[in-house]
Amino acid sequence: MVKKPKPDLRVEIGSCILENPVMVASGTFGYAEEFKGFMDLRKLGAIVTKTITVKPRSGNLPPRTCETPSGMLNSVGLENPGIGSFIKEKIPFLEDLSIPIIVSIASEDKPDEFLVLAELLDRIKAVSAIELNISCPNIKKDRLISQDASETFNLVKAVRGITGKCLITKLSPNVTSVPEIALAAQEAGSEAVALVNTFIGMSIDIHKRASRINSLVGGLSGPAIRPLAVRMVWEVYNKIKVPIIGMGGIMDIESAIEFVLAGATAVSTGTANFIDPAISLGIVSGLRKHMEDNNIADLREIRGKLKICAD
Repeated sequence: MVKKPKPDLRVEIGSCILENPVMVASGTFGYAEEFKGFMDLRKLGAIVTKTITVKPRSGNLPPRTCETPSGMLNSVGLENPGIGSFIKEKIPFLEDLSIPIIVSIASEDKPDEFLVLAELLDRIKAVSAIELNISCPNIKKDRLISQDASETFNLVKAVRGITGKCLITKLSPNVTSVPEIALAAQEAGSEAVALVNTFIGMSIDIHKRASRINSLVGGLSGPAIRPLAVRMVWEVYNKIKVPIIGMGGIMDIESAIEFVLAGATAVSTGTANFIDPAISLGIVSGLRKHMEDNNIADLREIRGKLKICAD
């Protein structure tokens, strides 16, 4: 009997080597310490922190979340302690985990704030990568950086010039062409793209005749957006060469593999973390079993291997 090779779950995201391709999405996992009682955090492929800004933010007024059919609407508004407190209070716990730590950053006002944040994080050894969150729909701006290819290119290029950390650009689905924006990020020096962020949505209480969240509109996540997110990953995979981190309604091993088949190098759980805090580790073990059962030695064997029917 021929012994099957042991599955190799390792993947590379730019200069980062992950022991497995499963990570947790920014904004859904706090700063990891909140989840230490539910799981062995060291078994994750990587942790993406809640998005950090230069100054502390209290976020939007409540109510900030509501359940929707097969999903969730949120408008938290990037609540965070600011970069100073993050470095002082959150980094010590994260660096002890000895797995890749990806810090998500955003600007409140001027794009130059990304440069300030990146320069500070560049000095911290525990930070493996920086995620440029240029796509959060829950802050009051006329237009997101990720909704313009030129602005995306200019920002990524500027950040690339001041840090040697792995750069990941998180893209918005609320655009005409995600591949166009992804290509701009790649050409500017982004080593990976994360997609997708939430879709702009709205939910109305018909009895109160009012929005269910204070900010009227918010970001829609969960299984409801998965078919759209998978389609966008596939479109971007066929346009760029850098790795893709796929997310959007991943709830189990089947939905995770959907993203891999569409071209994702890694996957990220988000809304699922609120339902089952340890769901990500279940996906890790499920992925290993799927590879063993199907004689898959390396994820590259199925990445982007969507079968296309002939006309």
